[in-house]
Amino acid sequence: MPHWMYGTLLGLPWILWIIYWAVSAQGAKVTVRREDVVSRVIYGLLFVVGAVLCLRLPPGPGIAEFYLPREFLLPAYWAGFALIVVGLSFTVWARRHLGANWSGTVTVKENHELIRSGPYGWTRHPIYTGLLVAMIGVALAQGQWRGILGFALFLGGLLMKMRIEERFMTETFGDAYTRYKAEVPALIPMPSGKAS
Repeated sequence: MPHWMYGTLLGLPWILWIIYWAVSAQGAKVTVRREDVVSRVIYGLLFVVGAVLCLRLPPGPGIAEFYLPREFLLPAYWAGFALIVVGLSFTVWARRHLGANWSGTVTVKENHELIRSGPYGWTRHPIYTGLLVAMIGVALAQGQWRGILGFALFLGGLLMKMRIEERFMTETFGDAYTRYKAEVPALIPMPSGKAS
């Protein structure tokens, strides 16, 4: 396969995911409460800078070096590609269960429901979990230090967003969300539906 196709192939699942995400956003419930603009800007910047680094832009000394020996780059690429597909597929599964309660920012919707079915029985934040798996895949497939740095920034942004969302959900659902937190882990999937 020509060298340029490796980058193109890594981008294909993301393009399909973005298209699905845009189409499925139609029909979301009306927002009755939204997080403040400052928090959205802060974690949004972490997401953008992390993604830019993972996309190998801009070139820079040190972070563009490979962290894997050359003989491991091709197997790491394919393992990373598989993680991207698995991670994004997990987010789609979660998005389908969330339905009209979904929002790209931290919000409370009109008649908001606490979803516990499907992947929400495994982790409280399956979309975040899937995105993290996909970003690990990008960092692995890329094989450069900038991918590791990009992943770390992306993780920092997601953890910040997750804390805000946890607060909103606790304030909205009270004891029901407190029980959910006790039974289902935040990010690491537990198919039994119970945190160990």
